Amino acid sequence: MPERKNGFFVQFDPRELLPLGALLAVLLLHIRVPASPEYTVKQLPYFTNFLYLLLAFFVAWIAAGLFKTALGGKLKFKSGFYGVGFLLLGVYDLITIKLNLVPQIYFPAPERIIGVFVKDSFFILRCLVYSLRLLLSGFFLGAVLGVATGTLIGWSQRFNYWIMPFIRIVGPIPSTAWIPIALVIFLKPANASVFLIALGVWFPTTVLTSSGIMNVRKTYFEVASTLGAGTLRNVLTIALPAAAPNVFAGLFNGTSACFLTLMAAEMIGCKFGIGWYINWQREVLSYANVYAALIVLAVTFSFLIGLQFKIRNRVLSWQKGTIRW
Repeated sequence: MPERKNGFFVQFDPRELLPLGALLAVLLLHIRVPASPEYTVKQLPYFTNFLYLLLAFFVAWIAAGLFKTALGGKLKFKSGFYGVGFLLLGVYDLITIKLNLVPQIYFPAPERIIGVFVKDSFFILRCLVYSLRLLLSGFFLGAVLGVATGTLIGWSQRFNYWIMPFIRIVGPIPSTAWIPIALVIFLKPANASVFLIALGVWFPTTVLTSSGIMNVRKTYFEVASTLGAGTLRNVLTIALPAAAPNVFAGLFNGTSACFLTLMAAEMIGCKFGIGWYINWQREVLSYANVYAALIVLAVTFSFLIGLQFKIRNRVLSWQKGTIRW
């Protein structure tokens, strides 16, 4: 049982100290071990300050977890992952700035990557906003068309007969393969990017939506029709809700295709955006900026996927306890 102090239940698990111990080890390594004499780039204080901020954050998290079980439980569950991640960060710092075991130009030290966020954060944010505008426009367009096409194919044998062969031929072709044609058809590269992103979302959403609708038990529709439900009501109230897990699975797959297509489209046709930024910095051999943009991209992708999971959990809350997600 937890100890009771001053009206609060204090709970603590030693595993919560793993991230803190790893951060302290990395900080001591970074401060005590001198940089390699062959490391010619000017040393910056950004990595040290970053480690201090992480230490303060985890100290606050541990303190809050003492009085709030949910926070302590999350830290305890993720403590091993955080600890190993921080140690790997320390290893990367060791092989770059301390031992200089890898080429500096292609493998910049952590302090240089963090320095990009300090100096170039506003411009990277502008590029990210531009990319998100293209990404979300193409995603919603592809999602709506994918759900509509998948519903028609799964519900109607006539549509299945005419559309499914076309999807089997065209659908598996990667969206990036259509870049030359899209740039010819659309006058603006931004419009071509939206089309390519929508195409990447449309195919998995269509296939999985149609599969979900075709697997719905026919007895549900028979009962609903007996009670007076028409075709539209059967589709909206029975077919689509039953196929919702497949629809979300298609959207998840489409999100990955979104980012792949966006990066390729921006590197070729667009004059702005996070993909364009990565390609530009790569051409001028500024790999610290490339890594910083990749980190921004990874965080954005993780956030969007996490948001989709939360929406799915809310929409499909009736499935909890019956289907293991």
